[in-house]
Amino acid sequence: MTIKTPSELTPGSTGERFLRIDAERATIDEAARTVTLAFASETPVDRYWGVEVLDVQSRSIRQGRLKSGGAVLMDHDQRDQVGVIESVQIGADRVARAVVRFGKSARASEIFQDVVDGIRQNVSVGYRIWDVILESETDGIGTYRVTDWEPYEISLVSVPADAKVGVGRSAEKPKPHSPENTMSEQQNQPAAPVIDTSKITAEAQRSGAENERKRISDITAGADQLAKYEGMREVASEAIRSGWSMDQFRAKALEIVTSKPLPTADIGMSDKEVRQYSVVRALHAMANPTDQRAREAAAFEHEVSQAAANKQARSVKGMLVPFDVLAARADDMVKGTAAKGGNLVTTDLLSGSFIDLLRNAMVVNRLGAQYLTGLVGNIAIPRQSGGATAYWVAESGTGSNSSQSIDQVPMNPKTLMGRTQISRKLLIQSSIDVEGFVRNDLAKVLGLALQAAAIKGGGANEPTGILGTAGIGSVVGGANGANPTWKNIVGLETAVAVANADVGTLGYLTNASVRGYLKGVQKFTTNPGGDAIWSSGNTPLNGYQAGVTNAVASNGTKGTGTGLSSIIFGNFADLIFGTWGGLELQVDPYSAGDSGSVIVRAFEDVDLAVRHPESFAAMTDAITV
Repeated sequence: MTIKTPSELTPGSTGERFLRIDAERATIDEAARTVTLAFASETPVDRYWGVEVLDVQSRSIRQGRLKSGGAVLMDHDQRDQVGVIESVQIGADRVARAVVRFGKSARASEIFQDVVDGIRQNVSVGYRIWDVILESETDGIGTYRVTDWEPYEISLVSVPADAKVGVGRSAEKPKPHSPENTMSEQQNQPAAPVIDTSKITAEAQRSGAENERKRISDITAGADQLAKYEGMREVASEAIRSGWSMDQFRAKALEIVTSKPLPTADIGMSDKEVRQYSVVRALHAMANPTDQRAREAAAFEHEVSQAAANKQARSVKGMLVPFDVLAARADDMVKGTAAKGGNLVTTDLLSGSFIDLLRNAMVVNRLGAQYLTGLVGNIAIPRQSGGATAYWVAESGTGSNSSQSIDQVPMNPKTLMGRTQISRKLLIQSSIDVEGFVRNDLAKVLGLALQAAAIKGGGANEPTGILGTAGIGSVVGGANGANPTWKNIVGLETAVAVANADVGTLGYLTNASVRGYLKGVQKFTTNPGGDAIWSSGNTPLNGYQAGVTNAVASNGTKGTGTGLSSIIFGNFADLIFGTWGGLELQVDPYSAGDSGSVIVRAFEDVDLAVRHPESFAAMTDAITV
């Protein structure tokens, strides 16, 4: 049988060795909480591709990671560290030893006591292979000496595979390896490819190290994004320990994702409870903290606020409107019986989805912006950042390797605060119309602020909007700005089309000044009396929809030009809004003074992202006078 180099022996591949802690008392210092243990010897270990021998000499072992505070783990779980490596010594007896010190946490103390009592005796070292040589071959079974390897952690484990060395002991002389035993173990294993293990170059070592770092980084990042799924961290640890590729980890992660429900921000309110909830009642209670009847009337709102806060593990200064209420549909509104308490509403209140009200407050919603609601934790939206390449090849020829490149657009919650003023008398009303008025007012305040960030953004603590996103297309009017022309309008469309991004829900976004100007300017100056650039109907700009909002600034400057406006064209489906959890309400009943009003502050965790910068193009120096 011919043996070739298996993938396990490529630079950067990983392995584990299992040993046994000797119970010799002299090696355990209970006062210092230290143990001296042997973690590697030159004992041959059978692999399906042959026999592996670790070369235990200082020149062969990369000791940097262990000597710089290497971790002592339980069962190779990177989240279960119980100690630290104090020192490493490579003995003349070809045994690698380490002095490890256990922590003082309850977990670490429990493990240390088990070691002292001789209950936990098995040790495993995780290591990476950087260089091997074929040392001998008997009956087709190769023995490979690993001449360059890097231990990166030491673990206490339950089941040993090799107990040849122990604490304070020399290694027993390795017994001659039995090819017959190896063959019997391998008889059901697939044949491995042949190894030609000539000296691995320094460049190959660097490449292998970089590939391994990237593999671990990619798996860790993937696990971070899916940490909300139970068991994902454990799978990631196993993937790193066992040398899985990123594709193998993705496949396992997909099994977990598809078999377990995604955590949501709702608290499980019934339809009846959602209909019963009243924002006005909650605000009235907060505005009148000494009014016992108001507090009793809002007891239900206080209860669900606490449940929502507990679900999201956050502290709330006012009241938290749960996601269940924010997402409720207007067509769910029904009439019901009188609620408890003489001053409570006689109709179950619900004037529609707060989320829909928030969307309707923004022009970008009508242009096709997308919304992700009820999010829990940070998210990352995948996007393709590069494409595969096609080649013409000769008969029997081969093309160059190419692949798609995928990256991610992160979204993290940022706190948006809106402020409005409501009269005390309005808050004591109990009609559905008043409830709807208050919700609409809050949604409008937040919606306008969110839309302004979506257009430009980029300020302190603010998401980055379209105009602030690097990489969008650009049409320049002039050194000091310029009046927009038909050529400029077509140029915006062209900039998006040239980037192959002219798909989806395409449209324009600008302000009222630009609209007014374009209605009075002809497409072609050589055709007096011809069509204006801005026409009537639902698709007024060259057959595309157009949104108008004064959130698009009209006070820009450039050179000597002032009062400049922006015109944006693009695929607004690539503008993505995310909202997390509930809506926190706080009431200030004092600052409005003698006006008889209260100030309401609404806080919402939101973020936005431009999925593909090339989906948008802008002219930011339009003169409209």
